[in-house]
Order: sequence, then structure tokens, then C-alpha cells
Amino acid sequence: MRAARPARRLLHALAAAVLAAAAPAAAETPAFLSAVLRIDAKVPAGARTAAALGTDRRGTGVVIDDDGLVLTIGYLVLEASEIDLVLDGGRRVGASLVAYDHDTGFGLVRADRPLGTAALALGESAALQRGSPALAASYGGEDAVLGVYVVSRRRFAGWWEYMLDRAIFTAPPHPLFGGAALVDREGRLVGIGSLTVPDAVDPGTAFPGNMFVPIDALKPVLGDLIAAGRSAAPPRPWLGLYPQAAFGRVFAARVPPDGPAERAGIARGDVVLGVAGTPVSTLPEYYGALWSAGPAGTEIALDLLRGDRKTTVSVRSIDRRDWFAAAASGSR
Repeated sequence: MRAARPARRLLHALAAAVLAAAAPAAAETPAFLSAVLRIDAKVPAGARTAAALGTDRRGTGVVIDDDGLVLTIGYLVLEASEIDLVLDGGRRVGASLVAYDHDTGFGLVRADRPLGTAALALGESAALQRGSPALAASYGGEDAVLGVYVVSRRRFAGWWEYMLDRAIFTAPPHPLFGGAALVDREGRLVGIGSLTVPDAVDPGTAFPGNMFVPIDALKPVLGDLIAAGRSAAPPRPWLGLYPQAAFGRVFAARVPPDGPAERAGIARGDVVLGVAGTPVSTLPEYYGALWSAGPAGTEIALDLLRGDRKTTVSVRSIDRRDWFAAAASGSR
């Protein structure tokens, strides 16, 4: 308990200081908030992500062009059959999915008719360093704007076969983080909210905050996402093996049904010792070895520890989008 008290004091001081530091930006709050709206998405009960993420999803989106293109965090709209944008005053506008990018985690939707809302300009997330002040804004108007500090820039690895090299971690945490806009002192969009994390400052150190996906990760793929609904880069190999790491070991925490790993006989609790001949003991090592083995469709050898027995299993990787497409078409 004693160790937590300094962290809480620092967190409270941080919140007070950033609200003062961000005062010039706060004067512009009404202007940039017009681009921040609510997203309501409905997902079929049979969707791959329905059990984990629900069938009725609500979060924030940010208008980023004058034709009603809205940027959000992708899990809000992944597998959605119906998407509505909710503006100030409760006005609802239907929207269509433009793209969901598995590599970055961004989602794009476009309004079905003009929104009459000015776009929020994209900033430079590379300029954010530890200690940079910013504003985190969700739907809900001025009451949903929170002064924050960037408390770290570091790699983030998630169990859903996802990794960012320079994620943005902020504190104090915004409770409505999903799709929230991270806005710099010049009033530009520099990140999109993804998660609440317990260790925003350093891994393993209790200090709550949010993880934002940096806007710089969007810029190289934005044109492709708008034009084709996907990045032009070769799709990464996907195994359907959701890993966790503990005590220097990587293990299968979840093996979703009908994925390549399940079809290859991999089960929850199997320990992954190596990928394509490369030993792994952390999630970054696991993803690095997996993604460097070749594009989707590559046969990948996994060295496993199952109980007290070592074995090697070959898994034919796929494009993750095909797995979601199979669920949408009903051909599981």
C-alpha cells in the first residue's frame, strides 16, 4: 500500500499541472470538439468478436475530412452490421465501414450524408515526448475533455496478435477511452484512444492511464484504406493463437475456434518455445519471429512444450481478414 501512495500523489499533481499547462488549448475546445462525435455500432450475435466485445458498442469518432470520414478505434466497428454517428443535440447519421486495419488498430467509417462539421487536422505524434501536455476528448462535449500528460512512449504488445512500436501512454486515465481524440496544444489530432492500462509509466509499475494509437501510424496507409479498404502491404501471417507472456515463457492463453492454430491441434496452455526456429520468451519476440517468417499463407513451425513433452507443430497461417469474412458469410 505504501508504494501506491507516491504514485497517487504524482497522478493528482500531474492532473492539476496539465490542466493549467493546457489552458491555451482549452480556449479552442469548442472548435475542435465539433469534430468529436459518438459512434453507435450493432454487431451480429454470431460475429467472431460478439462474445468478447458485445453486440452493441459505443465509443468516440473524430471527423478527419470534409466528406464525413470518421476515424475511430477499430474494435468499435469491427464486424458491425449497422453504424450510426451521433452529433451534438442527438442528431443521428448513418455511416458505412470504410476500413479496419488490423496492423494499426484504426477503423474508418464514412457518413452517409453531409455532417456539416469541420474536420480536425492531423498533427505529428512523433513530437510527443514524456511530459508533453495534451487533451483527451470523448463524445459528451466539454465535460468529456480531460487534461493529460504523455507519461511514456514505448512498445505495446497485445494478446490479440497486435503490436505497436511507439504507442502513446497518458495519465490520468480517461474513462471513455474507446476512440477518444488525443489533441495537442495546437489543436491537432495526434492519437486515438484504445485501452485503459494499469502501468502507463513503466511496465509492471502500478500507475493507471490510457494507451493511444499514434496518428503517425495512420498516415502511410490512409490512402490505401480509403481507396481499397485495406493496406497495400502484404498481410501478416495470422495463426489464431492469442498469447500471453509470464516468467520468461510465451503460452497460448486462448485459441479461437476455426482458426489455423486450432485446426493444427494447438490447445490453450501450450507453451511456445520457438517460432520458425527462433526461440521466443516475450510477446515482442514472438510477434517479431512470426511476422518475419513470411506473408499470410506461410507454413510456420512452432516449437511447443505441452506438459513435460516438447513437440513441433506446423501451422498454415492465413490472412486474418479471411477468418472474419468466413464468419460474416456463415462459412465457418
